[in-house]
Amino acid sequence: MTYTAPTSDLLLALEVCAGLGDLAEQPRFAAATPDTVAAVVEGIGAFAAGEWAPLAQAGDRVGARVQDGVVTLPDGYAEAYRTFVEQGWNSIAGPEDHGGQGLPWSLSVAVLETLGAANLGFTLLPVLTAGAIDALEQHASPAQKALYLPRLISGEWSGTMNLTEPQAGSDVGALRTTATPIGEGPHAGKYRIRGTKIYISWGEHDLAANIVHLVLARLPGAPEGSRGISLFIVPKYLPDAQGEPGVRNDLKAVSIEHKLGLHASPTCVMSFGDEDACIGELVGAPNEGLRAMFTMMNAARINVGGQGVQVAEAAWQRARWFARERVQSPRAGSAVKTPVAIVEHPDVRRMLLRMRALTEGARALLYYTAGQVDRGGLGDEAAKQRADVLVPLIKAWGTEAGIEVASLGIQVHGGTGYVEDTGAAQHYRDARILPIYEGTNGIQAADLVTRKLGLGGGEVLLGLLDDVRRDSADAPALASLATDCAAAALWLRDEASLDDRLAGSVSFLTMCAVAVAGWQLLRQARAVAGTDHVLAASKPVVARFFLDHLVPAAAGLAPSVRAGAATLYQLGALDLTA
Repeated sequence: MTYTAPTSDLLLALEVCAGLGDLAEQPRFAAATPDTVAAVVEGIGAFAAGEWAPLAQAGDRVGARVQDGVVTLPDGYAEAYRTFVEQGWNSIAGPEDHGGQGLPWSLSVAVLETLGAANLGFTLLPVLTAGAIDALEQHASPAQKALYLPRLISGEWSGTMNLTEPQAGSDVGALRTTATPIGEGPHAGKYRIRGTKIYISWGEHDLAANIVHLVLARLPGAPEGSRGISLFIVPKYLPDAQGEPGVRNDLKAVSIEHKLGLHASPTCVMSFGDEDACIGELVGAPNEGLRAMFTMMNAARINVGGQGVQVAEAAWQRARWFARERVQSPRAGSAVKTPVAIVEHPDVRRMLLRMRALTEGARALLYYTAGQVDRGGLGDEAAKQRADVLVPLIKAWGTEAGIEVASLGIQVHGGTGYVEDTGAAQHYRDARILPIYEGTNGIQAADLVTRKLGLGGGEVLLGLLDDVRRDSADAPALASLATDCAAAALWLRDEASLDDRLAGSVSFLTMCAVAVAGWQLLRQARAVAGTDHVLAASKPVVARFFLDHLVPAAAGLAPSVRAGAATLYQLGALDLTA
């Protein structure tokens, strides 16, 4: 199988869901002309197919290796990454005053999606760098921006986020890493960082000239919990007077995790300050690190939702190819008893169409979210708030869609899908982490029914659902789902206890995500209907399958939203495992 970027569907999603044409009317994004957008999408498709995709199998089978704190990637990775940097793919949405191209963030999401479908683990590297850029752009000092942003935007240096510690897990407020002020000497005004961080993706590698770690740590006397966390820049190599990598900082990768999937993405245990000589510099104000880190995490959560789309696209392409090639059994009910390609069998078609509907639905939701982020960046406060509501939807439902599509891909392959040689199993293994990192999907659902449900007095979410309902007159099942979501939102907000809210949160998130994704697919189908667009025949069929199959299933979750938490606590904690 050869990976081919879904260029036509990407361009349609950018046009209809992200609204790139409207964004290009704004002076800041005037360069995002249709020709430029098409050139970027087509160009990254060719690059991903030619440079990124051929490395995916070696990345899975050979993986990253660590020896004496040095992490190396399989042959070909360094050259592919160097070409990626030289061709400017990392700089698409970076600010122009720091060397970026200043194009819409939505377009950079398309670049990452295309790369990730070709090689998911490899693409985590630029995803993390993009998050570091966001955090520094919004919270760093002018001097820090001048030093770090140009090199991160180009991709010459890469970035990481360092939150999790062995004893803390998702409870960031329990972290123990310390930052001690340095009063004199060459590093006066900076801090000595000491602590251990775990699950640090791309924390050490041999592809970039420097690695810029963004590290959460506590200052002396800081308040307990999350209110006492500060953010620090801790580079692998301390920049010299010319801004080039200089002396090696006192940090190292102690080990890398042996994981179910994403073997080409080194997940490191990082130790800072073993020799009490790890130097960091404060970003923003003391004790406000979590706010800065959430800037990074918000973009990362959208991009992780995008990873769900990426693995789904790869799994669907592989399954489609196999279904065309595999010949087995005559078509049921046919007078001709000659075996046919399995794509002709009804259940295989059902699986393939479900895979495609989930993939394209999640993609539609992804670019609708990205477009709202771009509008929020232009000062549209309503769009910014809507993007805040959409973040948990795309992160959670997008990643669950990725897992389902990858699982169906194995099913299409039959027994051979369970055999590593076909490549179908890799997609499933790679996908399984997506609902876990950057805030588990349970955390996303909790965020939706607590903080996001109350945005704008609750009117942000209700306004979104009302838009879905009003624009779905020709899709009554979708309009009904949006109405059910709104009724559930009012019950959760006004009547349910906190326990009851949390008990129904995952079902509620699924309902809302399917409603918005179905709406965006419907808009795409309308946009190409009756035209000569290459998707004019297929998009309405995909949208109809989504509306006929996924929407009713989501509507069926309404009783689960209101079921409450009582049953969850009828068994004692020990009884649950008996």
